[in-house]
Amino acid sequence: MGRAFEFRKERKMKRWSAMAKTFTRLGKDIVMAVKDGGPDPEANSKLRAVIQNCKTANMPKDNIERAIKRASDKSLGDYKNVLFEGYAPHGIAVLVETATDNNNRTVANVRSYFNKCDGNLGTSGSVEFMFDHICNFIIKNENIDKDELELELIDFGAEELFEDEDGIHIDAPFESFGSLQKELESRNYEISSSGFERVPQVTKKLTEEQEVEVQKLLDLLDDDDDVQNVYHTLDSSN
Repeated sequence: MGRAFEFRKERKMKRWSAMAKTFTRLGKDIVMAVKDGGPDPEANSKLRAVIQNCKTANMPKDNIERAIKRASDKSLGDYKNVLFEGYAPHGIAVLVETATDNNNRTVANVRSYFNKCDGNLGTSGSVEFMFDHICNFIIKNENIDKDELELELIDFGAEELFEDEDGIHIDAPFESFGSLQKELESRNYEISSSGFERVPQVTKKLTEEQEVEVQKLLDLLDDDDDVQNVYHTLDSSN
């Protein structure tokens, strides 16, 4: 199990603890997927992936159906993905993924969080290069030979496979998502969840007091309704 697994395990414990916030984020993912490819999951691979994630997060079926119906309303404004980059105190790089229908509001809010916490909002490209952009899948392990599967999926971009109680995890570069999803579905594997991560290439350990200062900014960002994901280079392992 590599760096991506440890990173994802830490994020998973924090992320799924706030269920209402998770449902809000997944609802936006549904809207963007429907706007991109239509409301039929069979014809929209992106929507299929989001619905899988909704089920993994125990999002009620009614919530999913309402979000799809709402997204099909042509009067509903579009969400735009905007990436913010900057530094928290003590040189911790921060990447903020947002989905917003009001860019001016989101820019103002994100800037204010950095300013309040003695951070600095940077320019495009200032810290993004410090993170690997990857995609990931989890499939149910039903008598699957993991080693054989790994060899077979290399041609579709898979770089790392590992297994835990959730199933078989497959990591690959961001751009391999479509080809891997298509191949896994063609094999009739049950994909329990999929998504994208930005994994820091190098992390930095701080003192407990310094970590509290950084966490203040991360919490402000994470609580914002426009923010989908927050990534950073803080090493918060014990």
